[in-house]
Amino acid sequence: MPKLPQVSAKQTIKALEKIGFAKVSQKGSHIKLQKKLSDHTQTVIIPNHKNIRKGTLKNGILNTINLTVTEFTKLLKK
Repeated sequence: MPKLPQVSAKQTIKALEKIGFAKVSQKGSHIKLQKKLSDHTQTVIIPNHKNIRKGTLKNGILNTINLTVTEFTKLLKK
């Protein structure tokens, strides 16, 4: 498994938009992204920081949307 890269909110949002997430709203320094699925809507909150902490990225963002580190790094490279 590749190491989790240090990324910004902008890079994270750009990667998630490639798999269907869209920016819905922003409140303060938190950006809400949503993706409509057949039976429900998936929502994830991204902190608008230059560097997102690796724990926040892995546990708060990637685990919420069931995305592996490998899949995320591939999205960053596209």
